[in-house]
Amino acid sequence: MLAAISQILTAFGLSTASGLNAYIPLLIVALTARFTPLLKLNPPFDILANEWVIAALIVLLIIEMIVDKIPAADTLNDLIQTFVRPTAGAILFAASANVISDLHPIIAAILGLLLAFGVHATKTAARPVVTATTGGIGNPIVSLLEDVVSTILSILAIVFPIVMAIFLGLLIALVARWILRRRPASA
Repeated sequence: MLAAISQILTAFGLSTASGLNAYIPLLIVALTARFTPLLKLNPPFDILANEWVIAALIVLLIIEMIVDKIPAADTLNDLIQTFVRPTAGAILFAASANVISDLHPIIAAILGLLLAFGVHATKTAARPVVTATTGGIGNPIVSLLEDVVSTILSILAIVFPIVMAIFLGLLIALVARWILRRRPASA
C-alpha cells in the first residue's frame, strides 16, 4: 500500500514538474532508470533509458533552456510547448504509475496530461506579465527559477515522494498567497 502511494506521489510530482519544463523530468527519469536502481521503467516506457533518447533529451533541454530565457522567444516557445509539456506529463504519470495494476494506463495518462497542462497554462499566462512588468529583464530569472523548481520536484518525486508532496503543497500555498496579496481590494 505504501509503495502504491509512493508511486502515485512520484507520478504527480513528475507530471507537475513537466508543466514547467518538459525535458528536465524526462531526462531525470531517463538517467535515474538507466544508472540507478531507484527507478525501473516497464515497457514501453523503458525506451526513455535508451542512450539515443537520453542524448535527444539533452539537446532538447539545452535548446529549451536557452530559448525560454529570451523575451518574446519564450512566448513562442510556450506556444510550441503547449503540446510538448502535457504530453511529457502524460508519459511521466503513466510511466510512474505503470506498476500499479488498479490504475488504467489511459486514466494515468489523462491525469498526467491535466496536471502538466494546468502548470503550463499558469506559466504561459504569467510569463507575459513578467515581461511587461520587468521590460523582459525578469524573464531569465523567472525561467531559471522554473528550471530549478522543475529539477527539485523531479528529484524529490523519485527519491523522497512524501517530501515532494509537502514541498509542492508549500509552493502552491506561497503562490496562492502571492496572488491573493496582489489582487486589488474590492470596495
